[in-house]
Amino acid sequence: MVKNSLLKDNKNQTFYGLPHDVSFCKKCVISNQRPSSVIEFKNHPKDKKKVINFNEKGICSACEYHEIKNDIDWELRERKLKELCNKIKSERTNKYDCVIPGSGGKDSAYTAHILKYKYGLNPLTVTWAPHLYTDIGWHNFQSWSHVGGLDNILFTPNGKLHRTLTKLAFNNLLHPFQPFIIGQRLIGPNIASKFGIKYVFYGENQAEYGNDIKDNEKEVMKEEFYSEKNNEENLYGGLSKKDILEQFDFKNEDFLPYLPLDKETINSQKIEVHYLGYYLKWDPQECYYYAAENTGFMANTERTEGSYSKYSSIDDKIDPFHYYTTLIKFGIGRATYDAAQEIRNNKITREEGINLVKLYDQEFPKKYFKEFLQYIDINEKEFFDTVDKFRSPHLWGKDVDGKWKLKYNVSRTGINDTI
Repeated sequence: MVKNSLLKDNKNQTFYGLPHDVSFCKKCVISNQRPSSVIEFKNHPKDKKKVINFNEKGICSACEYHEIKNDIDWELRERKLKELCNKIKSERTNKYDCVIPGSGGKDSAYTAHILKYKYGLNPLTVTWAPHLYTDIGWHNFQSWSHVGGLDNILFTPNGKLHRTLTKLAFNNLLHPFQPFIIGQRLIGPNIASKFGIKYVFYGENQAEYGNDIKDNEKEVMKEEFYSEKNNEENLYGGLSKKDILEQFDFKNEDFLPYLPLDKETINSQKIEVHYLGYYLKWDPQECYYYAAENTGFMANTERTEGSYSKYSSIDDKIDPFHYYTTLIKFGIGRATYDAAQEIRNNKITREEGINLVKLYDQEFPKKYFKEFLQYIDINEKEFFDTVDKFRSPHLWGKDVDGKWKLKYNVSRTGINDTI
């Protein structure tokens, strides 16, 4: 494990309750600055949220779980999936068998198609609309239904409120994707409840990528992720719903799509939210190949800014700024996330991953920058002033030319890496 001790003075103050010492996984390229759950993150230095811990082997929990995945009896897991699907089909009425949330991206396209055509379910797919569709994103969304042969509901939230929440989330939390993530997480269970459908399937469990390893041991999503237990006050751009109603021209009912299910509804309707990745070994690149072959999914014609990939998270023009802001707050950009999971899946070596991170991780997403500024109604100066406020001093400093630079990085070329 590469570890850098920082002098604990004001210039190296830590934000967000992150570990003061920066460590990098020996197997992949992720650091211990990754928060375990951005959705529950509170913008306060004293709010100590769990982050990736490194075990005695010097590897992160995501790499540790990948080793565990290699020892799982996946034939047994698939038999469990077949049993579950047979149970669902035995309960079949004139309703859909399950709800599958997604955008028609590689992961949701794979999930929906394989559950319908290999395991015999009749799914209803539902999409929480992106902020601003990209051309390739709209193509893949259309192909999901027209090539993949799936019914779909496209749910577009109140644009005025969604823009306001996105702006608040950017200004107060430097987390412009927060409203989208909330809606995406809740849309499946909420639509299932509306249609009287008992089962919901998401793709992989995000715990695979570095949360508590024990979270991967269950096939169902924790109820608190989509129930009223998770209705934290800061989920509305760092403000409470009450504050927003007082400050802006919105009504209580405008928030319906962002509200989780209550416990009584979950229990009475017996809603179950399953992870397909519990039953089938999850590999994002293999999902891409499957989706391209079976649902008409297309990769982009150019690599994604901030990374080297062409097929992950390409449907929303705001998406690049989600990854750029994670770089600012945690020193972890898009290439780091992509390279880390591809190293674990033996698609690239760690050395290749380090080079890719060095090349692309800090690239500014300029392609949709003007549209992003228009969307949240700020100017360029306001954007960069806000961004700079959220740079944690223990991660960032200025070089001799006065430019921001990470103090420590996985390629050992940070400002303080020679200390």
